[in-house]
Amino acid sequence: MFLIEEWTKSLGRSPGPKNSMGELDQGDRFIPNRSSMHFEMGHYLLTKSKSEENLSPRSAHYKKAMSENILGEDISNLRILSFRNKAPQAPSGHSNVLKILYSSTKNPGSTKKANRHIPHTCDRILDAPEIMDDYYLNLIDWSSSNILAVALHETLYLWNGSTGDITQLMEMPSQSDYIASVSWLREGNILAVGTSTAEVQLWDVGAEKKIRTMKSHPSRVSSLSWNSYILSSGCKTGVIHHHDVRVQEHHVGNLVGHTQEICGLKWSLDGRYLASGGNDNLVNIWTADVGQNEIQPLHTFTEHQAAVKALAWCPWQQSVLASGGGTADRHIRFWNCALGSSLNAIDTKSQVCAILWSKEYKELISGHGFQNNELIIWKYPSMVKVCELTGHKSRVLNLAMSPDGTTVVSAGADETLRLWNCFAVDPKKKKIAVTKAPRSELMKHTIR
Repeated sequence: MFLIEEWTKSLGRSPGPKNSMGELDQGDRFIPNRSSMHFEMGHYLLTKSKSEENLSPRSAHYKKAMSENILGEDISNLRILSFRNKAPQAPSGHSNVLKILYSSTKNPGSTKKANRHIPHTCDRILDAPEIMDDYYLNLIDWSSSNILAVALHETLYLWNGSTGDITQLMEMPSQSDYIASVSWLREGNILAVGTSTAEVQLWDVGAEKKIRTMKSHPSRVSSLSWNSYILSSGCKTGVIHHHDVRVQEHHVGNLVGHTQEICGLKWSLDGRYLASGGNDNLVNIWTADVGQNEIQPLHTFTEHQAAVKALAWCPWQQSVLASGGGTADRHIRFWNCALGSSLNAIDTKSQVCAILWSKEYKELISGHGFQNNELIIWKYPSMVKVCELTGHKSRVLNLAMSPDGTTVVSAGADETLRLWNCFAVDPKKKKIAVTKAPRSELMKHTIR
């Protein structure tokens, strides 16, 4: 210590502050003392003869015992350069800048280079004049027969993904009325339409004919979801109704768990659970029980800090749900709905308007509003960004996926629909998958 002080004085520097023990405070570096090094032992290890290394087991045991008795340790385990004192613990609140620098690329928000080609521009742009810039509405849906339904204020259009043809299916009787939600039956040409006049209409698209009008809600129907022959509808009052479309008395159940508008509604792929998101910032999970009595939710998740519209069920873990919050929340959260537990959450830095899971890759895509107005593809479960898709001039209101799972359509408040070929299957993998298909399946493709 005296030598250090004399040396620093000769350089015109102070030795630095001392701690409570009177020792020199060395800051965030560990400077070992010379006295803690084994210089004498190191000299011995360097100069000892090779004959000492090839001792018999008895001689080695004797030497070890003598070493422990005299020196207090086994010299055979000593190293030429070693320190007896360990580096001190960092003080509380200490931040390692280098650690932050080198680990920054592992943060959930960082972008991961995709191992496949993802086009950063949309494949096609369709005009969507007068589409309503309303966060709570669900205005597009893509059917299993490759028909995209698009609600543009009071008019409903159908776009055929195979031919590119556009047809007008229906129009509200008054220009002050509008279409608030659309949803296709999972298999078939039946389209459910929710309106601002509190109606739920069923349309046979093949015949271009309305086959039924169901009334049970007191206000606009902003969300719809099918589970086989049960159609669930959510309205502005926060109540969800079940409709059995096979019978005349269609209203067969009420779900009461929200106090404000239902803007997100999704049945799980196996039909066991119904997820609902509301303007009251809640996510409720319901069972498939149907009855006239008011049913209480199985689970209620309260972590979101804004309205929850974006809901999507994982296709390979059918009890896992992804949900996205509005402008004041901006988080995508994951839930295990079988256990009622939270799995993960990530701040997307932007309003979350829609979420879709990929059918081919372990990824999901989210559509965003304020402030970035973009689509983001995420790797699951790491939630590393795979790609950012930009082009919309205003927020992305809704997302829908093509029946083959390769294309995503985004509806923007800029009155455009943009088609993104972001989940295309690798041709090599697709060829292998076809080759491995059963012989009967290959024969079907050949005959056709």
